[in-house]
Amino acid sequence: MKTTRLPAALAPWAGTLSAITPELAVAFGPLLHRLDALVGEREPVADIVGDPDGLGGLARSGRPDRLLPSEWLLADEYPDEFLRRFVDGELLHLAPEFRTPAVRGRIAALVDTGPTQAGAGRLVQLAALLVLHRRAAARGTELVVVVLGDPYGRRLTGDLAELLPAWLAARRPVDPTPSDVQHALDGLDAADQAWLLTSPRLAERLPARSRVLTSEPTRWSADGAGHAAVRLDGATAELPLPAGGIAVRALRGAEFRRAEPVPAGGPATDPGGAAGRALPAFTTEARTLLARGRRATTLLAANLPNGDARITTTVRARRHDLPGPVLAAGRTGRRLIALYVRGGELVPYVSGRPLGERGGYTADLAAFGVGRDDAVPEELFARPVLPLLRAGADLLLPLAGRWWRIGPDGSVAEDGALGRGAHERPHFNRFREPRLLDSQPLHEAARDARHFLHGGGSQAWSQDGRTWQVRTGSGDESRISFRENADVIGLVHGEGTPALITASRSGLVVRCVRADGVRTLTRFSGGSGPPAVHSSLPLIAAETRPGRIVVGDANTGRIHFSIGDTE
Repeated sequence: MKTTRLPAALAPWAGTLSAITPELAVAFGPLLHRLDALVGEREPVADIVGDPDGLGGLARSGRPDRLLPSEWLLADEYPDEFLRRFVDGELLHLAPEFRTPAVRGRIAALVDTGPTQAGAGRLVQLAALLVLHRRAAARGTELVVVVLGDPYGRRLTGDLAELLPAWLAARRPVDPTPSDVQHALDGLDAADQAWLLTSPRLAERLPARSRVLTSEPTRWSADGAGHAAVRLDGATAELPLPAGGIAVRALRGAEFRRAEPVPAGGPATDPGGAAGRALPAFTTEARTLLARGRRATTLLAANLPNGDARITTTVRARRHDLPGPVLAAGRTGRRLIALYVRGGELVPYVSGRPLGERGGYTADLAAFGVGRDDAVPEELFARPVLPLLRAGADLLLPLAGRWWRIGPDGSVAEDGALGRGAHERPHFNRFREPRLLDSQPLHEAARDARHFLHGGGSQAWSQDGRTWQVRTGSGDESRISFRENADVIGLVHGEGTPALITASRSGLVVRCVRADGVRTLTRFSGGSGPPAVHSSLPLIAAETRPGRIVVGDANTGRIHFSIGDTE
């Protein structure tokens, strides 16, 4: 009988073990616990240092006094469900917040994937990666895996569901050498904590160093090795290995859970059907928040007033029911313009003063090259509405990796490629589009950078996506960096100081990262999808629960507006 739920002893590991099947997690349980104890005795996880700043963010582990009140209510009303969530590691806790966390390096695992480590050695490595990933999460950093002897010098990062298959596929035909180890160490940052996972043969050829974990099989039987002798910094332990059948499946990747992309809102088989989530968006410079309704044919528009920032104002979204699913929209002055799909055409919808002659700006879908049979991919309707801009008498639309210009007569012409990073993501990100940089030339240092960002007159660029150089419109420069496994979704300003808005890849924890510290935007975290950030104002919006959107200050996290049931 297959295991579908983790036992209580593995409940604290639920987040880490979600990347493998419950059957493998149970088989790995004794090895994980003993390996974790062996590592912890010599390398305890340091407490997070910095100036305490209350509580912020959400976590699936923590002290009982930090459980959310809703979880205690669940324990009182539905104790069986509370117990199930406890066992599966699903209970939510408030995480401690620190005003200026100390800068930490990553945990780097230098792995030997040569022939000597095949079989039992790779099983121990798999368990070690699970242990190190959990410790990295506890330190507030990430795990990076470096394959010794890899000719391309690749660094494997990301969630475990992505990292483990990449590690498994990175087999090398020859064993690494001491020079391969030194080369890998030279490529790490000074603050990174390096762990070497290898065989005793290579470890003996290296200079004495800490955090070297070696393994070799012991206690052979007809089914293979039953134990492994593991040595770490002078301490030796004989640890049990999983049984032969499941061990073979693990080494073939059959016991890994595939990494599935986080859906932006679940594409509907019928584009006019349920869209799932509102997915708010600021598509232009206006103080207007746009979102789809429960049906892709519904466009919701909320105009945000300049009210008292000290109180939360309830704003009503105006509902626009269109004849077809909404693809793009934007507000220009007092006019709201949208494009919806009708048959094989893109048709304009205008709320306000008419736009040109009746029937104008109606374009054939075939001119955009969006897909076969002139059909718009349904996944576009499960994402936030695309921006629709005015350029003289024409409309500008980013679609299928390019900008398109739609004339009043319905003619369509290409108008340049989208910027790097602006469309190679689940959502179009106008912060990463150099074309939308207002009246400023692109900074010379940003031209060759792998990552580019702009907002509020400032520009930011980075080579690794985590250390950013920011230049304001007045010429002031600053450096902002973070170690969390997160995406930058916006660039805002507060009191003249630039800040990056990040959203974690694993849990939608939203933070405001400045050069002098980090603030978790708790009230905008844990929503049904990534929040929206305004391109020129310090505004952020998130759908905290289905049908309810909150808008507030992206620097302080204070809620200014509440948009009630959007339907």
